[in-house]
Amino acid sequence: MRHVDFSPLYRSTVGFDRLFTMLDSLGQPDQGQTYPPYNIERTGESTYRITMAVAGFDETEIFIEAQAHALTVKGEKSEDNVEGSEFLYRGIAKRAFERRFQLADHVEVTAASLKNGLLHIDLLRSIPEAMKPRKIAIAAEPVSAPKAIEAQVAN
Repeated sequence: MRHVDFSPLYRSTVGFDRLFTMLDSLGQPDQGQTYPPYNIERTGESTYRITMAVAGFDETEIFIEAQAHALTVKGEKSEDNVEGSEFLYRGIAKRAFERRFQLADHVEVTAASLKNGLLHIDLLRSIPEAMKPRKIAIAAEPVSAPKAIEAQVAN
């Protein structure tokens, strides 16, 4: 059940539809998905790490896909039936999984590694220079506008 109606915002904004869709999907339950467990940590000013517990999986059974604003991690366990063996009790999960993460603008996957049953995915948020704040120097005396700016203002 959704508690917020975004339709008035859709009518008066342009380009924010992805944000509203993401907020709307966050309000929906995750269908109780808890496997595999994971952590999300901030490791620096603009770096992050997702750590997933994927015990029993190796590098060939895990697939990581980064697509526009989304990161998908899939695990597909291959059957390893040893001939002549019979399980009396199977407590180690061998189930496939798919976990999706929404990524903010300018966040990209830089590396992934698997060690001791933990999958580490490193992320970097790199903001382009044109979007970073910049300091504007204030002159003591008024400076005349360059000719190009004056020509644009005249038109």
